[in-house]
Amino acid sequence: MPSLVPARPRAPRTGDRSPWRCLRYPSMRWWSLANLFSNLGTWMQLTVQNLLVLEVTGSAAMTGLSLAVQAGPGLLLGLVGGAAVDAWPRKLTAAVSQAALGLVAFTTAAMVAFGMLNVPTLLALSAVTGIVATVDGPACSLLGNDLVRREDVPSAIALGSAVHSVGRLAGTATAGVAVALAGTASAFVANGLSFLFVAAVIPFLRLAERPETEPSAPAAGPAPAPAPAPRVSADPREGLRFFLGRPRLVALAAVTALSAVFGRNYGLTLAVLVTGPLAGGAGSFGSVATVLAVGGIVGALAAGVLQRPSVRLVAAMAATGAVLQIAAGLSPSLGLLILLVLPMAAVESLSDTAGATVLQTDPPEHMRGRVLGVWRSLSTGWGLVGPPAIGVLMEVMGPRGALVLGGVVIAGASTAGMLLHARRRPSATVAPVEAAVPAPRAAELTPVA
Repeated sequence: MPSLVPARPRAPRTGDRSPWRCLRYPSMRWWSLANLFSNLGTWMQLTVQNLLVLEVTGSAAMTGLSLAVQAGPGLLLGLVGGAAVDAWPRKLTAAVSQAALGLVAFTTAAMVAFGMLNVPTLLALSAVTGIVATVDGPACSLLGNDLVRREDVPSAIALGSAVHSVGRLAGTATAGVAVALAGTASAFVANGLSFLFVAAVIPFLRLAERPETEPSAPAAGPAPAPAPAPRVSADPREGLRFFLGRPRLVALAAVTALSAVFGRNYGLTLAVLVTGPLAGGAGSFGSVATVLAVGGIVGALAAGVLQRPSVRLVAAMAATGAVLQIAAGLSPSLGLLILLVLPMAAVESLSDTAGATVLQTDPPEHMRGRVLGVWRSLSTGWGLVGPPAIGVLMEVMGPRGALVLGGVVIAGASTAGMLLHARRRPSATVAPVEAAVPAPRAAELTPVA
């Protein structure tokens, strides 16, 4: 396979704030293309996966169990997966994990095609997918960052979010056509091929040259001894200790958890609101879902302009989205709801991108895998708690009451946190995040996506 990038890729102009600026890096263009195919395949598979489980088991409860089995490793093994990413060569880790996920998809496709898929096998494949994902998630979440300079990381993360949304729309639409023409197994084959494409691209990606790694002008006298490279440790507890000892990461987790439990679950809350109090049908909710997807893309592109997002920005966006959620809960008509849904989704996407940037750039480079592992365990936890909690709240208060109360909780907590931070903020100027991050390690030890 020919080299995907020139010998010395041209860096973007300093100070460029275009949301597309990360695409000036040739490796990022290839990585984004690979991610587009990967997301398209993933959403093709996810679109038919629940129907397949129902077809095989005939039980809605078993469908939920298969999803829980797949999510379980993220909750229980997130710390271990993150530690593995810090300890192993990351580009190799990402390529191998993508190939492993492709193998699982091909195995599932073969079993579906030959009628060999049963409940134990289905649960085993779900568990293997979840285990591999605990390593693949942080490895690939970090790789894209190393393909661009540090000031362009928000653009890279924003582009990844936009690619995810586009892949979701295209994959969902394509799945129905593929299944109608070639059967259910075709969705798993497509997903397997998308994983293999990503795995094939990874070895040819080139990390960006960063000013921090360039040698400084020689000083008079003997040159100082180089600082020792940080020790690579596989101890997951170090990541947890670092996370809990970093107030801005704890605050980010608190804001995100509140938003995930009392908001965000719009596929559930808005579906009940549209089909209940607003007397709409499935088609009406389809329109709302489409606007949500478009708003997510708009928000991701807006976030690409950022260069140094902060937890305060994440909290401010969470509070803004919560106010819009309250208005949506009180909306008297479907038309007004659709007008509110677009900025709701845009603010949520902007907040997510800003939070991901903080999460992936705040820790020292040798600690980032473990920090993402901690985050995976936490996010899996509130992802499992959120839908049942909001479901119970809707049973008690109805969809309008659940949206309004959830918005009040998020807005109140986020605003209180920002005010408390402002009162406790020291008068001294805080050093930028980059100053706390050591220079990148050698290319073979820096996997990120």
